[in-house]
Amino acid sequence: MRGSLVLTVVALAGALDATALPPTRSGVLPDGPPAGFAEARDPRAFEFPRDHGPHREFRQEWWYITGNLDAANGDRFGFELTFFRFALTPPAIAVTVPGPQPSAWRSHELFMAHFAVSDVARRRFRFSQKLSREALGLAGAEPEPLNVWIDDWRLYGGAGTDVVSAAPAARGVPWRLHAAQEGYAVDLTLEPLSEPVLNGEAGLSRKSTDPGAASYYYSIPRLRVSGRMSRGSESLPVQGLAWLDREWGSGGLGSGQSGWDWYALQLSDGTALMFYALRDRDGRRDPYSAGTWVAATGEARRLATADVEIAATGSWRDRTGARYPAGWQLRVRSLALEVTVRPVLADQELETSPPYWEGAVDVSGQRQGHTVAGRGYVELVGYARER
Repeated sequence: MRGSLVLTVVALAGALDATALPPTRSGVLPDGPPAGFAEARDPRAFEFPRDHGPHREFRQEWWYITGNLDAANGDRFGFELTFFRFALTPPAIAVTVPGPQPSAWRSHELFMAHFAVSDVARRRFRFSQKLSREALGLAGAEPEPLNVWIDDWRLYGGAGTDVVSAAPAARGVPWRLHAAQEGYAVDLTLEPLSEPVLNGEAGLSRKSTDPGAASYYYSIPRLRVSGRMSRGSESLPVQGLAWLDREWGSGGLGSGQSGWDWYALQLSDGTALMFYALRDRDGRRDPYSAGTWVAATGEARRLATADVEIAATGSWRDRTGARYPAGWQLRVRSLALEVTVRPVLADQELETSPPYWEGAVDVSGQRQGHTVAGRGYVELVGYARER
């Protein structure tokens, strides 16, 4: 659920390498995805570990990892590391564009990454962004074993690693992750505790009736995390849980949609809830909002917009005055689930372009008459203007 964030790459593509765009194409067509790219229109067969890797026939995709970590000294951290791949030209055009010998800097793909840390004990949120062309090994994505990177930020591993996965059927994992920014760095190992979960219609996630407004979408709701968090001169052993979201496609949101609220919650009874509430331009929830409930056994159940009730319990304004919801009550009557979701820090906004809020949250409430707690991440897109 990060489709509009690739517009950042569209806006900056010309500055990086205008020659990579074919002369008759300016980017997004008003009536659907650009010609020449594959589209997410029908359910497909997923194959792992192949689908952990890149899908170059599609215009864009992303690897999204969020998680909550506990340090050995008792401090708590949230983290986000996301890689976006964006194709400037369809694969066929990239191969056949005529002309003089291209520069070694020329690229037909761009990569963007976001790295954020929520330092709960110190009430501090830090984020950083990287953008790079694929040329000269500066950035890229490779399949088995998986390797996605920009500079020294990397998500890699799978075949040939020396860690035994807790879920052998989720082939191609565990992975390792590294990222660093001023004041903070992470070096983590991610081990799946469940199979990949296919969201939507067997992995096909439709966002609207517009042509191509769909993606292929799966999640791994529970990844066991171990490793180190560096904070200044400290190197802290950490452990916790992370969530992986994977999407690829060639379209974006529907023409009448303006943003979304995305929830990924890991509960203490072993269950997990993912839901994205799409917003139309008039502020109402779009009927294509949807999600997935994952039982402790790993069995997944689709959730339609009517299944999930959400009420904001507060709000927060950023330094420009943009107002975000802050705190929520979620209810799924069919699951006898009612929980309160609270941000661990009020300010977890990434001042990227476009700006968006994504942060660690705590969960408390009831399921089937029993007390549950949990942690997770929430993402809020479309509330703040470009800066």
